[in-house]
Amino acid sequence: MKTKNQKDYRVRRHLRLRQKLQGTAERPRMSVFVSNQHLYVQFIDDAAAKTLAAVSTVAGALKGQKLNVATAKQLGAQAAQAAKEKGISAVVFDRGGFAYRGRLQALADAAREGGLKF
Repeated sequence: MKTKNQKDYRVRRHLRLRQKLQGTAERPRMSVFVSNQHLYVQFIDDAAAKTLAAVSTVAGALKGQKLNVATAKQLGAQAAQAAKEKGISAVVFDRGGFAYRGRLQALADAAREGGLKF
């Protein structure tokens, strides 16, 4: 029997979620990935297989900041701003198999406050 770890379980959860979520040009998928050091957000049109916009803590104004709830809020606001610049107002939220709490919840709430509709 293959050894399972937390990453394997998260990937399985994400695959289950992806069966139900589909991003379109009018309502792209807001995909979030959380690592130990960084947060990544992409707006993806699955029909055309294109990334419309992306923000992360790797580059830009949030580079070098400690990853916590406050940083996640700032990234959520930046994600909403980047989406508005591309003409995106409604999205399908893809949490990537991660639990909806803490940093991920703060990011989503800040994106909603920034004007995105989930």
